[in-house]
Amino acid sequence: MSYPFVSLSNNFKIEVKTAFDFDQSNPLQFHYLFSYTIVITNNGDVPATLVSRKWNIKDAKGTLKYVEGPGVIGATPYFRPGESFEYQSFCPLPTLNGEMWGHFNMVDDQGQKFIIDTPVFKFHVPEEYIDNY
Repeated sequence: MSYPFVSLSNNFKIEVKTAFDFDQSNPLQFHYLFSYTIVITNNGDVPATLVSRKWNIKDAKGTLKYVEGPGVIGATPYFRPGESFEYQSFCPLPTLNGEMWGHFNMVDDQGQKFIIDTPVFKFHVPEEYIDNY
């Protein structure tokens, strides 16, 4: 599967794909679980470490939530030039659709801090599942 959501920021490429998790969702409780896979690639020539992240999560009603924390999935990956890191995580929503965007806080080997912005990526329950609800 290709990565439909892509951004380039401070010589880093971020690619995202999303999926709906039917088995872990419960529409009677307005709980829809979505997974997302992110690949981060250092396209520059400066090594750096991902130290934290900030997410903006918006559901279909326009409710906005913020999530911040250290690293990603318990890791603080180090990127040499040309290296990538891939991880998967989840986002619960109370609606059939939503979107997410944010940035990663980075620090290079000289202690310089910078951010890399993610693309806005979309979550939606595919039509074939809606009839099952």
